[in-house]
Amino acid sequence: MIATVILAIGLVLVVEGLVFALAPSRIEDMLALVARMPVETRRLIGVGALAIGVMLLWLARGIGA
Repeated sequence: MIATVILAIGLVLVVEGLVFALAPSRIEDMLALVARMPVETRRLIGVGALAIGVMLLWLARGIGA
């Protein structure tokens, strides 16, 4: 279980690191875009990302089991 958590954190850091390494100037543009969004829109995007993440984890566990 702990290995899975470490793996997940590692994958998040790889993806985040790629964004910063490949498009550092775009990050400021994206932050400005997010800052202009209404709070409810940001919340819906977060809930959608959470739901997709849970579904992917459920799918991965089903395939690996």
